[in-house]
Amino acid sequence: MSTGTTYLELSEAGGGAHKFYEVDVDGTAVTITYGRIGERGAVRTTSYADAAKARNAAEKKIGEKVRKGYAPAVKGVRQRRPITRRQITSTRSTAQQAPVLWRFASGAAAFGIFVGEDRVWIGNERGDVYTLTHDGSVTGRFGLPDGVKCIVADDFWIYAGCDDGRVYDLGGKVPRVAYEIASNVDIYWLDIDDGVLGVSDRQGGITVVDHEDEFQWSRRSAGESAWMVRCATEGVFHGHSGGVTHYRARSGDPVWHTDTPGDVLFGWQEAGEVFAGTSRGEVHRLAKSDGAEIARYRCDAAVFSCATSPDGEYVFAGDSHSSVYCFAADGTRLWKLGTGCGSAFSMQYHDERLYLVTTDGSLACIDASPAAVHAAEQGVLPRRSDVKADGWRRVEATAEVETIAGVPAHTGGVVVECVQDGGRLRVHVVSEGYDSRLGVQFPKDIRVPGARYVVTEVHPSANGGFYRARGEIKRLL
Repeated sequence: MSTGTTYLELSEAGGGAHKFYEVDVDGTAVTITYGRIGERGAVRTTSYADAAKARNAAEKKIGEKVRKGYAPAVKGVRQRRPITRRQITSTRSTAQQAPVLWRFASGAAAFGIFVGEDRVWIGNERGDVYTLTHDGSVTGRFGLPDGVKCIVADDFWIYAGCDDGRVYDLGGKVPRVAYEIASNVDIYWLDIDDGVLGVSDRQGGITVVDHEDEFQWSRRSAGESAWMVRCATEGVFHGHSGGVTHYRARSGDPVWHTDTPGDVLFGWQEAGEVFAGTSRGEVHRLAKSDGAEIARYRCDAAVFSCATSPDGEYVFAGDSHSSVYCFAADGTRLWKLGTGCGSAFSMQYHDERLYLVTTDGSLACIDASPAAVHAAEQGVLPRRSDVKADGWRRVEATAEVETIAGVPAHTGGVVVECVQDGGRLRVHVVSEGYDSRLGVQFPKDIRVPGARYVVTEVHPSANGGFYRARGEIKRLL
């Protein structure tokens, strides 16, 4: 029998916090639901030895929130704040048509793309994430609760950052919550390196959290509208309306800053360099070591996105007039062609192909080989294939987990256990052959104290400080 529900909200003026916290006590179980106002939020249930301990735990959590400024409220009175999206000012290119091999219409403006060795990922404003082969066959469809801001890769792992303030792991059969960004941060872009997540935001700030989604540091830049963030071993490279700033990975101390004419709208990185595309129609190639400009690439309109071939031999850019460009490393423009499907919000090069996601929601595959480009400049184009996703249903993000009686003998797996550690739920490996003292990066919304799970694989992080779960997750009875 329920002993009561307490609903609290914290809503600050001027774009500050706008979130809720609900505590429900039902016998020995305490269920907490929290998140941004107007959204479903994350749900966690904890069981206690008796009803009295459950009530005490609930009262403690409510007290902590009240001391932070939360107050009782009526659910549904305050509405969700609008999400900031990149302004779409795309116009049609007057250049010759690019040699598009195939095109997939995702159904809404698309920002997120990642091109791997065997699959291409696209995420759009409706929360759809599709996977396709390099030849344009659809292989899967995920459904996320809100618009996809970007898709990023970190070694084996693929993550999608969404407008609901969460970052989802797309490595299994269903999407799982990997990170929950502070609800007062209006996310513009994300990047991840060895489990460490960098978040750039509308106010021009940069926030860094670790593999357990625990705050590391935050900095407010001299500019605003921070679209660029690139994470690497050397640190975090942050592009905003005032230029590009390099911060140390661990401390957040500034290393260098380079001014750029125009706002930075997109960023790319190679081993020793970062690339910043700006509203003034230029891509700046900067040395990671000191921020010195190595080369500059001039387009004819604002640069929405950029990318390079391996080691920066060729530099590609997409502008607000639906054109794409290719430059030699020294800045020489080699070609300019029209996409035929809107301006490229994001792009990536792979094996002589340039993949774009655009303002009209297309994923376009362009043949960027010299022979194909030369033919296109003469008006000779390949026959384009229009890819369909008929019959593919969305696999929705969920906190539900299949339960099994034991570790399957034919497939194996690694057993991990969730434990209460102060106010946090931690996960450690139980199976032999692993260091049980190290934590495991594990989906946040399925953790239950005392529960054990079987995961397909567990890998050490690059720095050896924690493990990372990969593949399917099932709960042991």
